[in-house]
Amino acid sequence: MAHIALYRTWRSQTFREVVGQKHITQTLQNSLRENRLTHAYLFNGPRGTGKTSTAKILAKAINCLNGPAEEPCNACSACERITEGAVMDVVEIDAASNRGVEEIRDIRDKVKYAPTEVRQKVYIIDEVHMLTTEAFNALLKTLEEPPAHVMFILATTEPHKIPATIISRCQRFDFRRVSMEDQVLRLQYICDQEQISVSEEALHYIARLSDGGMRDALSLLDQAASFATGEVQLSDILSITGGVASDQFKKLVLYIKEKNLGAALELIDTFMQEGKSADKCIENLINYFRDLLMVRMVPNSPVITERVFDMGDLREVANHFSPSEMMAMIETLNHYQSEMKYSVQPQTLLEISIMKISGGHRGAESSSTVSIPAEVGGRLPQGDLFAQMTRKLQQLEEQIASLVKSGVTGAAADSNARQAASAKVPVASAPSKKSGIKLDGYLKAAEGPETKAALMKWSQVLGDVKEKKITVHAWFVNGDLVSMLDDVVLVAFKNEMHRNTTEKPENKVIIEQVLTSVLGKPMRLLTIMRKEWDDAKNDAASSAPEVMELVADGEGNGTASKEEWISEAIQLFGEELVTIKED
Repeated sequence: MAHIALYRTWRSQTFREVVGQKHITQTLQNSLRENRLTHAYLFNGPRGTGKTSTAKILAKAINCLNGPAEEPCNACSACERITEGAVMDVVEIDAASNRGVEEIRDIRDKVKYAPTEVRQKVYIIDEVHMLTTEAFNALLKTLEEPPAHVMFILATTEPHKIPATIISRCQRFDFRRVSMEDQVLRLQYICDQEQISVSEEALHYIARLSDGGMRDALSLLDQAASFATGEVQLSDILSITGGVASDQFKKLVLYIKEKNLGAALELIDTFMQEGKSADKCIENLINYFRDLLMVRMVPNSPVITERVFDMGDLREVANHFSPSEMMAMIETLNHYQSEMKYSVQPQTLLEISIMKISGGHRGAESSSTVSIPAEVGGRLPQGDLFAQMTRKLQQLEEQIASLVKSGVTGAAADSNARQAASAKVPVASAPSKKSGIKLDGYLKAAEGPETKAALMKWSQVLGDVKEKKITVHAWFVNGDLVSMLDDVVLVAFKNEMHRNTTEKPENKVIIEQVLTSVLGKPMRLLTIMRKEWDDAKNDAASSAPEVMELVADGEGNGTASKEEWISEAIQLFGEELVTIKED
């Protein structure tokens, strides 16, 4: 890819070129000058901040033919070959793909041999947090008693996953995100050297998108330079990243403030027609409101002045909202951004989120279904309210018709209404009041072969869920498999909080993937409260018809004949209630 070439060309080759990490490079240079190097270093920090580059510079500095020196000369054969990765004594290992104990044991066996090409052996282990527990244990022995000619440099983005026994044997350096000012200066320098014409606004936007990672900034700059014809403008960056210009967000936010839903939705549709993605739009909108909130709360903070390019426009827009309004909007947008990951209609969720914040909604609902809150119902379009009321009226009419059909009259007293309903309406065919699930089929399937087969594999299901995400397992393990019908697994919970957490879309997706894998066919998960299930079972058992068996002796040994028994039974119970079974 083209952008890799620019990154390789301008990758830091000396300590002074490492952008934004002066606190680290100065410490390492002092150690080189005073010859106080240690046998193990831990470099941790966000991606693209110079961890691996610094490790290679350190390896060159201690092995430079003109050193050890505060800076590698990058001209001797040792420096050049280390830069090219051609020195056998300087080994870079990707722990993400070499994470097993055997690879670390191989290192442990080789470290005792003296270097053959350079002054000191250096092992650079990138993404070291990916090593297995056994591999860490094997590495620990080497770090405890290292040979004098060996240095380990461990790099990671997640230091909390590294055992404390490893960290305690290393000198730890925390790499910081590169500030926007440092990034812009470095990018401008590279553009001058490469003769790339770029606007200042575009450079600021690149630095902002890179989120403190110099590598990402260089990649984006190279991509923009390849895309643009002539000077790289902000519009070019927006085109290749799917972003939206701040002036467009200003229009959208003012439409939201004015509750002009038509114009806001039309602008969203324009974004989609231009090829913008809904998830990117909602992400940028959250960042825009975050900037508005910062401008309103801490207008003179260097954090916001560095981050924002058009401060005047932001101040003007921020004055239209109170801080509480902006925080509520951010919460609502964040909720729908999370829901968007599991939706096949992300644009619809984006539009609904705009409607919610336009209506003054104070927070997204915790459930995955999109409902119209009572507190904002009066502010929604009249057509939406009419449609909602129509649906409610239809539901009430259907319930009344069902009750009338089953024999419940309006004259029945409230105290007898529940008894009358249970006597006339079979419990198994009536939907559960709590969950809305028709349980008759599940009650019949509870003792069936599919349910029994699923119960045999239930421990494997729980184990696989735990492997995928232990926090989901912690809630899901409190449920019991009560029935399996076709492609649906019904799980009952005693605790409502456990059930609600399991029902969250992001958790439910994981569980359904495991069910599909273990049971060998696409499966869906339904949940119910244990009391509701037990009540349905008891009601079904109490309303089951009683079967009376009459045994007739057809040979006339002192008893009535079969025909006489049948005739008498029909007279007593009626023909529709008598079933004749032949032996």
